[in-house]
Amino acid sequence: MKVLVIGGGAREHALCRSLSLDPDVTALHCAPGNAGIAEVAQLHPVDALDGAAVARLATELEARLVVVGPEAPLVAGVADAVRDAGIACFGPSAEAARLEGSKAFAKAVMAAASVPTGRSYVCTTPEEIDKALDAFGAPFVVKDDGLAAGKGVVVTDDLAAARAHALACGRVVIEEFLDGPEVSLFAITDGRTVLPLRPAQDFKRALDGDEGPNTGGMGAYSPLPWADPKLVDEVLETVLQPTVDELRRRGTPFSGLLYAGLAITSRGVRVIEFNARFGDPETQVVLARLRTPLAGVLLAAAEGRLADLPELVWRDDAAVTVVVASHNYPDTPRTGDPIEGLADVVAQDAPDAYVLHAGTRLADDGGTVLSAGGRVLSVTATGKDLAQARERAYAAVGRIRLDGSQHRTDIARQAAEAPEA
Repeated sequence: MKVLVIGGGAREHALCRSLSLDPDVTALHCAPGNAGIAEVAQLHPVDALDGAAVARLATELEARLVVVGPEAPLVAGVADAVRDAGIACFGPSAEAARLEGSKAFAKAVMAAASVPTGRSYVCTTPEEIDKALDAFGAPFVVKDDGLAAGKGVVVTDDLAAARAHALACGRVVIEEFLDGPEVSLFAITDGRTVLPLRPAQDFKRALDGDEGPNTGGMGAYSPLPWADPKLVDEVLETVLQPTVDELRRRGTPFSGLLYAGLAITSRGVRVIEFNARFGDPETQVVLARLRTPLAGVLLAAAEGRLADLPELVWRDDAAVTVVVASHNYPDTPRTGDPIEGLADVVAQDAPDAYVLHAGTRLADDGGTVLSAGGRVLSVTATGKDLAQARERAYAAVGRIRLDGSQHRTDIARQAAEAPEA
């Protein structure tokens, strides 16, 4: 089949890499893509937020399946436009994507479906903000109600900082702090059947030891040796299936990738947030462990046939990804710097480690790869366990040269040393 992937980050590179290895994929296209994706897919210029343009491109390419990667096009209705053109699309409708596009909407759905989550207030005035902050106390959790590229959440003990963020956002959700480790669990769904993937954990803070500002994610790993083996089944029963059922009951069925951000608290599993697409950087490690060819699974979801599929097959390997970010990320990242050492990773670390591009572009000479964003690369490795995968990932990171770049040195370190649950 011919497949078109929409987006240009490391998540889309991970998707394209998996799809390029699928024998059922006869032609792979990506729009707009990046310098790394160009090695496995044909790139096309497109405004990813323009549903008509995306649908037109898919029609011209005779794509059988379109996979929408980022959240903004989904919230903008790109998947609706593709489906209206008669082409199967993996990604929820604009209405269903409100599950990520509006924190308040997500809270309302969870309440109706009896999904466990933190107590919260939706605030639009300074008076409501002050009342909510006072009710919960520190640490304060303040979330922009809309999309914020993974950086709209502030968790702080500083009342003034929490209030300032809330006032800057306009409409916010202020909620109780949830203790315990966080887990990301993806599920592929066609609006009825829910197919959970393997859990992962990502690292949001910029600096080692979970210090520094919030980012879009500085690394991830899978599996989680410390997690309860029954976690996935529990989340499927109490979170994922009830949410999908509630959205269908409302007349806005959710078809695509449902991402549950979870906290394993002292009182049990609680939902921190929902996303309506594959997460970045967790996708990088989850897909590294998936043995089942990806295209057929995504197509079955898009066509409402998930119940007919056999169980997914997974590798026993562990996977770790380390994000290499540009100078001064996440504040005002510098771009345009040449990236060296990518060929060294291919020559010395493949196939156990490889580089997925996020914020990159080709220079005018057509050969030099330049940084083009805050998160530049996701260096991903597999191994027999987390310790080996981690060692391989950091060895590959060490071969890459990008002036002023930064990365965390503690991705998966604690988990690699943890005893099995």
